[in-house]
This record gives sequence, structure tokens and C-alpha cells, in this order.
Amino acid sequence: MLPRTRTTGLRMKIIYDVGAHKGEDTDYYLKKGFRVVAVEANPTLAQGLRDRFPAALASGQLTVVASAIAEQDGEVTFFLNENTVWGTIYPTWAERNEKMGSHNTAVTVPAVSFGRLLREHGVPHYLKIDIEGADMLCVQGLAPAALKPAFVSIESNKTSWKNLVAEFDELRKLGYTRFKVVNQVGIPEQKEPQPAREGLYAGHQFPEGSTGLFGDDLPGKWVSRQRALLTYAFIFMHYALLGDNTFGKRIAGRLPLKVFLKVIPGWYDTHAARG
Repeated sequence: MLPRTRTTGLRMKIIYDVGAHKGEDTDYYLKKGFRVVAVEANPTLAQGLRDRFPAALASGQLTVVASAIAEQDGEVTFFLNENTVWGTIYPTWAERNEKMGSHNTAVTVPAVSFGRLLREHGVPHYLKIDIEGADMLCVQGLAPAALKPAFVSIESNKTSWKNLVAEFDELRKLGYTRFKVVNQVGIPEQKEPQPAREGLYAGHQFPEGSTGLFGDDLPGKWVSRQRALLTYAFIFMHYALLGDNTFGKRIAGRLPLKVFLKVIPGWYDTHAARG
């Protein structure tokens, strides 16, 4: 049974915003009338969420979980990065960030397993995940649950084809058979359908760095696993030519900024739907 807010008494579907950052997505989900469980490992950002949404916290519409997702409950080393979206629990990801000129600071933070989140807060309607290398801990944590979210989104792997295919295989095992590949660079240009098919119409302007539309509000057709992987095959070729630390990107860096931003590859989210 879904919880009621103390102010309205209405039952609301749940969304998990895992990797909530500064609340770019949480803001949208709250406006649409969903109950939100926002998970953020960076202590400063977690407090920022509490400061930004006091009314939603007071009503019970928002819960902030100031923890990193990990394999087990307890504590974990978290690498804060000066580019706050790059915080991670994985040393290899932290090393990558250092090589790209972005400094890390290691801190100890609370850790929570995804299974515990599900037991405490319930299974969400939509599970949004963006936690720098740890997305699959959440996906794999769904396996024991009798119910599964209707929709899941992850930031897919862009450096290993083997790992990308493994992501799709894991989603298929959980019953996710329909997919959309979404270029995150174009999110600020997205427009909500009216009337909305997911929750309330919010008239929201999506900021840079947000995940954007989800579920049945997403434009375009849902496609099969094979079609989605074909799309990623072309994306991987683009990365090989103009991705991070490539000769092509260094050459493209000499172009005017507007042109440069159009030719370099962005980053992509995979949205998955059951059935």
C-alpha cells in the first residue's frame, strides 16, 4: 500500500531519484505529484535537497536518503569531486576523473543496499539511476523483489561494449523488454505532453543535467533490445572518433564552441519498460 502525505491524504506513486544531485529531477517529480525518495551520497548535496524542498519534506511527499548505494549496509569511501556530478564509490572512476583534471576528495559516508531501500520505502513506479558506475547495483537489487518498477532509466556504459550488453541482459532477466535510448544533451529542449501520461502536467522547463521525461511521457517508440543495441553501435563509433581523450576530440576543440558542442558525442540514458 502506498503512503499518504500528511497534508493531502492522497495516495501517490513513488519515484526513486537515485543520484539526486541538486534536485534537478526531484523538482520535476514533485511538481507532477509523485512521492519521491531522493538518494544522494554527497553530504553537502543531501543537505541542499533538504534546504530546497522543505514543504515536501514536511508533508511526507519527499524523503531524502543521505547515503551511497553499495553492496551492503554500513559505510563506504566516497570520492567527492569538484565537478559534483562525478562523485563515485569506485576508485577507478575517481582515477579517471583525476586524469581529466577534476580533483577528488575521499570521505566516509553511510552506505545502504538497494534491497534495504525497497524494503523501507516500497517499489517505485519509476526508478531513475545516475550514480557514476554503480547504476547496476540498483538494477541487480531489483531481482529479489516480487514487484518491479514499471520503468527504469540508467546512464549506460559508453566505454565497454561487453558491459553495455550485460546491462541489457540484466534488464531482460528482470522482465524489461522495451527500450528507448535518450541523448541527454538535448534534455532542455524536451516538452511535456499535454495532457501528461505520467502524473500531473507540470509545465516544467528541464535544466541542463536533468534526466528529463520518463515512462509513457517519453517521445518516440519503444524498441526491442536488438534495435536499442544497434543504436548504441553507432553511438560507440561516434565515441571512438570524438569521445574523451581521442585525437578527433582534440582537433574538434579548435572549432567554434557552438559547432564543437554539436559534433562531439553526448552521454546517453537507457530507459527500459516492462512487458
